[in-house]
Amino acid sequence: MKFTAEELRRRHPRFIYRSYALERTANRLRIAFCFELEPDLIFTPGIVIESIDRSRIDDLDPAVVERLAFHLGMVEMLSYWKAACPRDVLIEAGALDDWQIQWWREVWLRGMGEFFYVNRIDFRPAGYLNIAAPTPRRRAAPPPSGRRARRTLVMVSGGKDSALTLHELRELGEQFDCLMLNPLPAALEVAAIGGCARPIIVRRTLDPALLELNGRGYLNGHTPFSALLAILGLSCAMIFDYDRVVVSNERSADEGNVEFLGAEINHQYSKTFAFETAMRAYAERHLAPGIGYFSLLRPLFEIQVCRLFAGCGEYFHAFRSCNRAQNQGAWCGSCPKCLSVFISLSPFLPLDAMRAIFGRDLFDQDHAIALIRALLGTGGPKPFECVGTREETLAGLHLGVKRRRERGEPLTPVLAAVEREMIAQDNLDALSHSILSAWSDNHYLPPHYAALLKGQLSIR
Repeated sequence: MKFTAEELRRRHPRFIYRSYALERTANRLRIAFCFELEPDLIFTPGIVIESIDRSRIDDLDPAVVERLAFHLGMVEMLSYWKAACPRDVLIEAGALDDWQIQWWREVWLRGMGEFFYVNRIDFRPAGYLNIAAPTPRRRAAPPPSGRRARRTLVMVSGGKDSALTLHELRELGEQFDCLMLNPLPAALEVAAIGGCARPIIVRRTLDPALLELNGRGYLNGHTPFSALLAILGLSCAMIFDYDRVVVSNERSADEGNVEFLGAEINHQYSKTFAFETAMRAYAERHLAPGIGYFSLLRPLFEIQVCRLFAGCGEYFHAFRSCNRAQNQGAWCGSCPKCLSVFISLSPFLPLDAMRAIFGRDLFDQDHAIALIRALLGTGGPKPFECVGTREETLAGLHLGVKRRRERGEPLTPVLAAVEREMIAQDNLDALSHSILSAWSDNHYLPPHYAALLKGQLSIR
């Protein structure tokens, strides 16, 4: 039985962030959260930050650790709120001022856009989501964190983007360490190849009660996971004494998937430049002042990232960008994300190298045609995956076909159909050149980072 959102909102009118609890041991910090979905459901998920020197925790201002734990709970609770979408959210675990409440409401509604779309939920009414919290007794902004050593913390997932970030930082001679959440083998190997011998590991556990509710017909769907990663990264930077957090979100994330109820729905909202800007402002005022947060790849499209990554052969056997088969350390070869990466890499690598990475030629599959139409936006909404923009997919297909002909490689029936039906346009050389030479000034890169990327792509 599948419940409607209206039924569940009537049954569960209020969601409460009750508390969090800290447990310090010799080398880890465990944070346990308590959420309540009234009238009778309790959730107790947790996060464990490993490899912490106990003396480091003891040296930190207790108020700093409390602040970080509270905010990790704020972003964690979205995964539990979505089960019934209560109208009222009460924060008992800490205090928020009016600016913070508005910030969280904005991130909440925009970050849950895909969830609303898939579940056909009208989130537009002014009273759809009411967040209430005690008002801070004084200005909530934490004091400056003081002078920090120049140390970089890189969020690593095991995909091509974070692998390229590690490669670029090594090119710059930067000292860095890696942070991984529930790392799979691909992430650990990518970090090792990048030169990170002792990454910071964080373990996140979901409350099984949430999965049980999903099985009973409660709501489920996408949450802004990269927002959780951002707050986790900034928190760990404070704990481990880093002065910047570097992520690997590219310009393509700014393109939405579909319009719904007058709003753009973007699967990658918490990877966008708009979120990055909002997160930086919040961190400076209320979370981790003095610590930078930016994406190294922000000025680039996905296909430009792949152009640079094509020169990083040491990562080819290790990286994985497939969400469906990542637990098996494989590429499923059948999802939109696999095909998007294949399209964007194919202009820059010979077919033998592509087969070695993906296990086969993904253009030699009949079902690829439907996925390509979806990626181009001609077969319904753009897939709810981290994929390239519609235009760069078109450019990638054009360049991929062109390169195969130049190399004397076979054109599969799928590519023949693509050439005949989808890329028979006169302006594709110009479009491809425009995308490959593009640069966005919407970024927070230090000047020498930007100069390196521009030089590698021959961008003036």
